Amino acid sequence: MLTQSFADAVLEAEKIIADAPHIQSAQDLAEGYDYLAGSISASLHLAWAYQRDFPYFVQSTGPYTKMGLDNPDALYLHSYLRDDAEYVVTGRRGSTRDLSFQVLNGDYSPVDVPDSLAAFDDRELDIAADGSFELRFGPPRPNSGRQHPPRNYFTLERGSAMLAVREVYSDWATERRGTLRIQRADKLGQAPEPADEALLTKRYGVAGKILLSRLRTFLAFPEWFYLKEPVNTMTAPRRTPGGLASQFSSAGHFDLAPDQAMIVTVPYAGPDVAPYQGIQLGSMWYVSLDYINHQTSLTADQARKDPDGMLRFVIAQADPGVANWLELTGRRRGYVQIRWQRLARDLGPEHGPQVEVVPAASLPDMLPHYEQARLAPGEYAARIAARQAAVAERMLG
Repeated sequence: MLTQSFADAVLEAEKIIADAPHIQSAQDLAEGYDYLAGSISASLHLAWAYQRDFPYFVQSTGPYTKMGLDNPDALYLHSYLRDDAEYVVTGRRGSTRDLSFQVLNGDYSPVDVPDSLAAFDDRELDIAADGSFELRFGPPRPNSGRQHPPRNYFTLERGSAMLAVREVYSDWATERRGTLRIQRADKLGQAPEPADEALLTKRYGVAGKILLSRLRTFLAFPEWFYLKEPVNTMTAPRRTPGGLASQFSSAGHFDLAPDQAMIVTVPYAGPDVAPYQGIQLGSMWYVSLDYINHQTSLTADQARKDPDGMLRFVIAQADPGVANWLELTGRRRGYVQIRWQRLARDLGPEHGPQVEVVPAASLPDMLPHYEQARLAPGEYAARIAARQAAVAERMLG
């Protein structure tokens, strides 16, 4: 049967979910099966997008196909490449806070993180006054006496396999995404051969491999970068492993009783240092929590800043009545991460978060600017309504 390999992979994937070591409740397992559904959908989508000669950008992860502690503020896109071909990427810059490109030599696996062969943001591009741009990726070009390739040309090193693009929002309500298109330069005006049964059989097999690798990888990933750290702490800012050159992050994992709260205090970096700064929570499946219908993430633009220049976030089960509450949505364990992007300079420990676990009832005394942090009646519901509208518009943009 043509789809047998994928059907077998789905059964194996269900076993991976059911046997996950972190499961402690029926809610944990139900979330796992929901994660599985999104992973099945994404794996089929990605297998059919493996078109290196007639490439197009596919959404790597999204609200319903999550993986890898996806950033609620980012649109993730990627396209597959050959290292011996030239590709033309055209687009129009939107008003989002960051637009970045990364060339990888493969995909994430349960034992390895792909090497980043090139990583840069749109500060390295020539962009026209109307926001339009064209850049090319391809083999080394003869320099004709010049020391570097021409502007907007980026050399594909041997082993280059994927071009990843991130477009990152800070103010969800006002920023708008741009446009992006990729084509192989020598295939313009041509068309691929129609799919036959052999090709479709291969694609279903690839989809199954993507599914299993995706689940195994991102169950192992926290062991590499998170769970070896003490619980209820966060690391000092550091370059994101396998990530962008201009991104730092601070990460940790939490375990909070229903009557506890975690206060995360971090300096507001400001647009001159980090145009994008955001915090998010993730589940033990290493995916973002529901950021559409709950406030489980905040950017510096969305958060309320204290008069002393600090951002203070409260991670708690019950609503503490403050603007910077991050909802646990019924769980006690999970991940927390802060990202700084489009950095003008490196960050040190003094720019990172301080973490304190306190009784939830003591928050009015523990927050130094508690009165300024409080929300008026109905204000929180308005915040959620704004999130729902902004994500809906973003995904259709």
